[in-house]
Amino acid sequence: MSAEATNPEAHPEARPELRRRGRTRLDLRRLGRAALLGPTSRDRLPDAIGHVAEAHRAHHPDADLSILRRAYLLAETSHRGQMRKSGEPYITHPLAVTLILAELGAETTTLTASLLHDTVEDTDVTLDQVRAEFGDEVCFIVDGVTKVEKIDYGAAAEPETFRKMLVATGNDVRVMSIKLADRLHNMRTLGVMRPEKQARIAKVTRDVLIPLAERLGVQALKTELEDLVFAILHPEEYESTRALIAAHAGERDPLPAIADSVRGVLRDAGIAAEVQVRPRHFVSVHRIARTRGELRGSDFGRILVLVGENADCYAVLGEMHTCFTPVISEFKDFIATPKFNLYQSLHTAVATPEGYVAEVIVRTRQMHRVAEAGVVALGNPYATATPDAAATDPDEERVDPTRPGWLSRLLDWQQSAPDPDTFWTVLRAELAQDREITVFRDDGSATGTISLPAGASCIDAAYAQHGEAAHGCIGARVNGRLTSLSSPLSDGDTVQLLLAQDASSGPAAEWLDHARTPAARIAISSWLEAHPDRAMATTSAARAPLSVVGARGGGGNAVADLPDATVRLAGCCTPVPPDAVAGFLVRGGAVTVHRIHCAAVAQMRAVGRTSVAVHWRATADCRVTLLAESFGRPHLLADLTEAIAREGVEVVSATVEPPVEQRVRHSYTLQLPDAAGLPALMRAMRDVPGVYDVSRV
Repeated sequence: MSAEATNPEAHPEARPELRRRGRTRLDLRRLGRAALLGPTSRDRLPDAIGHVAEAHRAHHPDADLSILRRAYLLAETSHRGQMRKSGEPYITHPLAVTLILAELGAETTTLTASLLHDTVEDTDVTLDQVRAEFGDEVCFIVDGVTKVEKIDYGAAAEPETFRKMLVATGNDVRVMSIKLADRLHNMRTLGVMRPEKQARIAKVTRDVLIPLAERLGVQALKTELEDLVFAILHPEEYESTRALIAAHAGERDPLPAIADSVRGVLRDAGIAAEVQVRPRHFVSVHRIARTRGELRGSDFGRILVLVGENADCYAVLGEMHTCFTPVISEFKDFIATPKFNLYQSLHTAVATPEGYVAEVIVRTRQMHRVAEAGVVALGNPYATATPDAAATDPDEERVDPTRPGWLSRLLDWQQSAPDPDTFWTVLRAELAQDREITVFRDDGSATGTISLPAGASCIDAAYAQHGEAAHGCIGARVNGRLTSLSSPLSDGDTVQLLLAQDASSGPAAEWLDHARTPAARIAISSWLEAHPDRAMATTSAARAPLSVVGARGGGGNAVADLPDATVRLAGCCTPVPPDAVAGFLVRGGAVTVHRIHCAAVAQMRAVGRTSVAVHWRATADCRVTLLAESFGRPHLLADLTEAIAREGVEVVSATVEPPVEQRVRHSYTLQLPDAAGLPALMRAMRDVPGVYDVSRV
């Protein structure tokens, strides 16, 4: 346990007068920065549980501290005689983990479980003892952390380790909170291990735990973990960044003066606000240096403005943009549209008369708590549950009102991952997604929402809503418009997914090119592997259009005022009674008949074709060509032909084009016994499942 984590006098935030002004007792970023900038002397371990209690009371003034002291006594006696590789008593580890969580504002149950999180794994203490002494809730969390810790962290075991970690997190998000704090303290003391083991642990932390901390909104842990990983995996870049920060420390920092100007502006406007200068952490400075090149003094930190209410945030923004020159391209409103990890703030940047550009973050104090501590700041998400909810069934998943959509998706698809390697690969890809969208579903009976990663398509929405039943999806309507399944979705879209009635329908291989979510990709791949013949059929080369030709007639019941002339109904517009028509003499002495509004009529007149008067016979029969557009599925041609036959209509010819993105076009030339039956015929064809439009050619 580092001296920085146990010595409150080392940080001005620990002073009571500052705590009364609403500041956090200890700044975890500053602790991490102090640890990175250089070692400190190891002093005698102070009354650490006293510091945990003090930190806890700062966030929860009415908390019962007796349970923490009892947990400390059990942990200290159980771990007595055990030592860490660093040479410190083992009890320093659970104490350090608990202090980290206490500073983030974790509630009493989480801190109690944190003190005991290694007792069941590393000592003779049993879960029954924990339950008898501290209750079902603490026992549930300790059991979840223990299940995660029991797995070997060898390279081959890592996928299964994190699979179990996700399941434990899904049952109680506080399990992951303890795990993240546990990894942070281990990373702080990683120097006692061999370099190759340091690198391996740092890579796992980078690939999975840091993204999980980001997803859970625990920025205070995430940024320090980033810096510690940066120092291990990229020592040269880290040293150059460290030198850059050290050089800046000896120069004049313009940010305090800018902060004073902001305070004056807000004071004159009558807005009660607290203005702070927030130094960037190492990785942030490194990223800024790579994108901006040479850094100026204002690039090493940001201005943080804390206010009381949401409306005050926008009032501050108005004053900032009025009294300073705003950099509009830097403005982002995460209050109106929060990030998927609960984060809310206004981001902007302003230019000063001296030429500095300062980034400004505006948020309420509650937003600040959530921005720093994420789910840890939400307290006990199961407080409304029955007291013995955890004991009813340890393996049953509990309902968590704070569970983010991405976590639910992970819990769903991890059960279907066919092997650890697939799970590990897909997990890292899923965690790399840094944005999330919400779409509204409209299935005709109920309307709800679906959370998806940015870039997701209708295919992803289908599997998120229908699971394996999405294999039979034949199309979608997005915001009321028909679209292909490959169409990407945007935040706020309304999606209606169309499923085939045929249970044998299955996905096409090209769906994998447009699926972004692990659940969709795993389900599609599994189906294609189970149906290799169908998979080959969907990926075969495009076929020529299928044509079915019957006896062809000529002009139907159209008559030209030209003796012995052959009359033909134009295929471009397929006129039928009682359409207004026009006839033109073409090569061979034939007369072609067009609907009067057909584009070909103007062309015929333009090239000087002889116009011939035509009229309809008194008979009611007619010939027409219809175009049916549909989503591809088995037996579609047979169903359409049957619907046409039920209307008593003869098929003269039919052409089926090869499917494109699951869409198929059917052209039918039909002989109707009565032209008045055409509207009913078109309705009958539209009623065939999968058909979304029928029109005259």
